[in-house]
Amino acid sequence: MLHVLKATGIEEPFSEEKLRTSIQRAGIPQEIEEQVISHVKQKLYDSIPTSTIYHHVKEFLKTSPHPYTVGKFSLKQAIMDLGPTGYPFEDYIADILKTKGYETSVRSIILGKCVSHEIDVIARKGPPTGGEKIMIEAKFHNMPGTKTNVHVALYTHARFEDVRPKEQFTAVWLITNTKITQDAISYAECNNMRIISWDYPHGESLRDLVQNEGLIPITALTTLSTSHKSTLAASGIVLVKDILTNPNLLNALQLSAEKRHEVMSETTFLVEKSS
Repeated sequence: MLHVLKATGIEEPFSEEKLRTSIQRAGIPQEIEEQVISHVKQKLYDSIPTSTIYHHVKEFLKTSPHPYTVGKFSLKQAIMDLGPTGYPFEDYIADILKTKGYETSVRSIILGKCVSHEIDVIARKGPPTGGEKIMIEAKFHNMPGTKTNVHVALYTHARFEDVRPKEQFTAVWLITNTKITQDAISYAECNNMRIISWDYPHGESLRDLVQNEGLIPITALTTLSTSHKSTLAASGIVLVKDILTNPNLLNALQLSAEKRHEVMSETTFLVEKSS
């Protein structure tokens, strides 16, 4: 039996079912699903890293009749590519919450009872009195296999308790782009703190939010260079759908007419296939 080496350093048996699920989740057309799986299976060897499997899927998709599906399949990596700092991730989380009807602000300096804090995201909904006012810790990791541990949950809750009375926060959330440890989940449940990680909770995870609402990050675009995507992110532009809504956002990149057309074609594909 062949095994795969996960980013965490743990080996487990290769699962065609898991591979198929990730392909289907990315919206890869059914007519090439079997071809993708066949391509990967030809490349397998014992203890193959999952990152290498991921690479083989991408290399097949890039030469397939549906090359833009790479952007959706690479979603987790695309979110990691928002780094190296956590600022674009904070902007990304703020934009996701805006689609849920929240008013948001990022990187606010707030004086608590004991010390001052920089709050990653503040989300508000409803009237000033009686509405929601949520303090959000956006914990960003740009290394595969990294888990958000209980220490992050502990300091997030401690900061919340320091600022809550003065700012009248109604809740605290911890949102991370990677997986989270069971201890962190247990601590959060014990203290009424909401956690959203890459795959938790089921049906309402970050992956679910992004895929169900079509909130693809600009780093998923294969038709833009890394420097172009960094330029957009530095300006607070982190969602592909924002480019579709306002193509003039591309003006700062000084793209050729041909390249601009390619970008808009991929943007349209990613947004329409995700909605």
